[in-house]
Amino acid sequence: MRRATRKVRLTAAVLAVLAAGAVILAVLNSGTRHGHLDPRSADPTGSRAVAELLKERGVTTRVVTTAREAADATGPRTTLLVTEPDLLGATQRGVIRSAIDLSGGRTVLLAPGDTSLSDLSPGVRPEGDATTDDLDPRCTLPAAGSAGRAGTGGGLRYSTAVPGVTACYPSGGHPTLLVLPTGTTGGDTVLLGSETILLNESLAEEGNASLALQLLGSRPDLVWYLPSLADSDPATGSGDEDKTLFELVPAGWSWALLQLFLAAVLAALWRARRLGPLVTEKLPVVIRASETTEGRARLYRKAGARDRAATVLRAATRERLAALVGVPPSRAHEPAALVPAVSARLTGGPRDVTDLLFGSIPSDDAALVALADHLDALEREVRTS
Repeated sequence: MRRATRKVRLTAAVLAVLAAGAVILAVLNSGTRHGHLDPRSADPTGSRAVAELLKERGVTTRVVTTAREAADATGPRTTLLVTEPDLLGATQRGVIRSAIDLSGGRTVLLAPGDTSLSDLSPGVRPEGDATTDDLDPRCTLPAAGSAGRAGTGGGLRYSTAVPGVTACYPSGGHPTLLVLPTGTTGGDTVLLGSETILLNESLAEEGNASLALQLLGSRPDLVWYLPSLADSDPATGSGDEDKTLFELVPAGWSWALLQLFLAAVLAALWRARRLGPLVTEKLPVVIRASETTEGRARLYRKAGARDRAATVLRAATRERLAALVGVPPSRAHEPAALVPAVSARLTGGPRDVTDLLFGSIPSDDAALVALADHLDALEREVRTS
């Protein structure tokens, strides 16, 4: 008993250590998995690569999560990147619009739609999705000219009648990148219809890296605005599809659950492995077969399990009779195979024993005793024939 308890405790300790290690790894790994378009994220859909390249060029990146923080951080030496303008509420759009008008710096709006364009960039309208991912610049913007072909066509296209606008990377006659002058001298607003050029997974394609660095690195300071839930407009946020339970679980914890599952499987294989042949062990008490049979019979009687007792008696008799009359063990419980062979061995001539071997359940204890006697007589008759 002590040995079994010691094994259980050892197994529990090993599983606890593995679980703790998995959780620690998940927590450590989760620090690098911040999310979509996050400059701290090394995920395929993160933007850490852009931030690192900008850092090498002397551009400082600051992440903010509220419109007020974003507006307070803007100025002539800053570029403000708004990653999801359509998620902003009316109050937040007003704050960002004031910053665009007064900062004198650059503002980059990433894939703005109808919801945000009316406040953040009046006079510009979306014209649907672009039909091609990689497009040629076809404009006089120096950044686009040096970058060349880039993946700006994976999102929206725009149209505008605002004077002084530079339109680049057209698809179907409508540009996917616009540069608009603002009211303050030296400031401008960039509308980028696709997020592709900022993602880690596509930064190295075409001229994406060059275009991203030039659009975001024209000033020494970059304010990277990731709108939080508090800044979201409830009317626009409710249109998103409901997420499943697994989508709501942070990525780090998903890895932790996977590691815990693997640890449990390894522990099960380790404990289930046999290191040698089975070893026979002397029983502390030897019980005679007759006593075991009698004890089981008493249990059947106490539970009133005549159906179970009758089934056991008939099944055992059929197996013994099959061996006597040459019926294969696999067909011992088939009436079509067993009954004719048994009937042919009866001394009084063939007779039907189907009801005896495959009949109904006895109605009382007397009928059960009678069934046992008849089965015993049938087996004795076959055995002596």
